[in-house]
Amino acid sequence: MNKRKTFFKSGITLVVSLLFFLNTSLAQNTKPVSGSWIGLLELNDSLTHPLTFNFELKNTTGNWKMTIVNGIEQIVVDEVVLKSDSLFIKMPVFDSEFKCALVASDRKGDDSNTMKGVWINHARKNKNIIPFTAYVCAPICKDEIEMSEEHFSASGNWECDFSPGTKDASKAKGVFSQPIPSKPILGTFLTETGDYRFLSGTSNSEKWFSLSCFDGSHAFLFTGKVKEDSIIDGHFYSGSHHHETWVAKRNDKFQLRNPDSLTYLKPGFTKVDFNFKNLEGKNVSLQDEKFKNKVVIIQIMGTWCPNCMDETKFLAPFYDKYNSKGLEVVALAFERTDDFNKAVSNIQRSKTRFNAKYEFLITMKTGKDQASEALPMLNEVMAFPTTIYIDKKGVVRKIYTGFNGPATGDAHTKFVEETTRFVEKLLAE
Repeated sequence: MNKRKTFFKSGITLVVSLLFFLNTSLAQNTKPVSGSWIGLLELNDSLTHPLTFNFELKNTTGNWKMTIVNGIEQIVVDEVVLKSDSLFIKMPVFDSEFKCALVASDRKGDDSNTMKGVWINHARKNKNIIPFTAYVCAPICKDEIEMSEEHFSASGNWECDFSPGTKDASKAKGVFSQPIPSKPILGTFLTETGDYRFLSGTSNSEKWFSLSCFDGSHAFLFTGKVKEDSIIDGHFYSGSHHHETWVAKRNDKFQLRNPDSLTYLKPGFTKVDFNFKNLEGKNVSLQDEKFKNKVVIIQIMGTWCPNCMDETKFLAPFYDKYNSKGLEVVALAFERTDDFNKAVSNIQRSKTRFNAKYEFLITMKTGKDQASEALPMLNEVMAFPTTIYIDKKGVVRKIYTGFNGPATGDAHTKFVEETTRFVEKLLAE
């Protein structure tokens, strides 16, 4: 076994070695252990290691709750149902779920400390079922595996090239923090269409590293090796359906293109218009009375999109703060379903989760191509989300592609500050 494979297998081997007296029979009327767990998603049979993530399971007065941990992010999952020897977990916001069988312990009276099953992503039509195994991980979890003191640090800014030399080549900015070399790497990748949210992982003395994130919609796994001031042999896996290579070099001055410049109105257009049904089935357009003489933010989004959910989490309180001062927000939802009622259900769960009181419209279209067709005054919709800012006269003043979420740190702080100043300026005009 090569050193790279040995590294990626080591954490899992240590965890598995903690399990005693397990057999393959299913536990009848048992329950999972409350505490820390490690989850393993088998993205691809050819991989030397699975995607791993930590979570907590707790039972409070008969109600089970799961908390997924991605670095500093915690995702609370409260739709957890225990039935006999099975655990059913429905993810919040995103249309996905776990179906797992509990494995019994040989020791009578012991709760189950392992589960086996699948993660099903209903937002995808193909390659949407991924094998899943989880173990009680105390005292060793994904980010707590002891390493030697010879580790390198991945901290810094990296200029990244994904799918280099191909027609799908794209740029990204890697922003990583690893203050103590033997401790976890935290950070994310910023792209011109959004960020990869809260990534965390480990490195070893051979300079191999792994970063991953699971949020209920996407399962991201990045691997690579640092060679001096470069990253080589990088691989990116998204679920079981996507794989591409990547390389990088340290570059503190590297910046992506201005997100205000990527999507714009075609020559001859100054305004945006549309007519879609809201959740009650009523047609809504910008010509309606509620939008007249108002500053309007149009959010092009989908509930399957993690960056869109990050933006919704930002826009919900932003709308509450500025609505009485003349701000309206309207979301155009491009759901991955042709069932209107299913789309309404998906959006209603998102509205409830984030307490979003602004208008959401069902476009009955999906994907960037159909979004571009639905809004023909734009040169293209290249990302979800894309956000359009309109002044009181109905004139488009800015179109912002993508979203720098909280995982991007300083970039997110800058976005919030600039957006607040810009909207306050429009409201004062």
